[in-house]
Amino acid sequence: MTRFSVSIPPFGTFGDPHVMVDLAVTAERAGWHGFFIWDHIQLGPWAGPVVDPWITLAAAAAATERIRIGPMVTPLPRRRPSKLARETVTLDHLSGGRLVLGVGIGWPPAEDFGAFGDAEDNAVRAAQLDEGLEVLTSLWSGATLEHRGEHYTAVNARFLPTPIQEPRIPIWVGGMWPHRGAFRRAARWDGVVPIAVDEGYEMADLDPATFAEIVAYVRERREDDLPFDAVASGMLLDDPVRAPEVLGAFEEAGMTWWMENIGWPPGLPVDHWRDLIGAGPPR
Repeated sequence: MTRFSVSIPPFGTFGDPHVMVDLAVTAERAGWHGFFIWDHIQLGPWAGPVVDPWITLAAAAAATERIRIGPMVTPLPRRRPSKLARETVTLDHLSGGRLVLGVGIGWPPAEDFGAFGDAEDNAVRAAQLDEGLEVLTSLWSGATLEHRGEHYTAVNARFLPTPIQEPRIPIWVGGMWPHRGAFRRAARWDGVVPIAVDEGYEMADLDPATFAEIVAYVRERREDDLPFDAVASGMLLDDPVRAPEVLGAFEEAGMTWWMENIGWPPGLPVDHWRDLIGAGPPR
């Protein structure tokens, strides 16, 4: 059965934590299964006000009871794995085991990384992500960790409590197709959140045929048969006539979650989006 989530950028119209929590409550009441937030430091002056996704997610967790929450996605290379381990376990306990951790190398490199002295090079951030996930999940285990890597160190480190969820908090890996590295990484974890880009990294349409190719690529590289989530995204709330055909095609291609992109075109009032979310998921 496909599950449905909203994906909201925490800036501009939504650059107010009270608004975001209200939308999380609205989504839960309307029958959505997930409430996910982008994670950016800045996106240029056009973005306007920006709220911190982690504080916002904590407030949303306290105000809801059922809906899944999480960053979609958080750039782990911008976050210390030890700090993120504490934050994620705390949020998992606060939410009663409802956290999904979406991760990626982050984008755009200049505005979100280089501007603050962090690595702009994609290969460096990819190495940080892989090593960071190793440290993060080791700390989640509650075992004593000795790690001295290229980017991170943890000496005689033991973090308690462990997450509520077993075997761990689900990790979904975001990536830009057709660049394959992120999708080889996704095969090692619990889900994939793809977007399509062209040669210049400009957004392109993610159609069901491309999505099926991505899912097949990832599944061929899986080393176990544990449950695995494949997340398709788009905008269907304003096109209910087209929704059944689109959803059916993505389900046939292997989709387990539909993520409705909220906030585009930018500048529309919050009431517009609250009404759309309040009407429930596309069917």
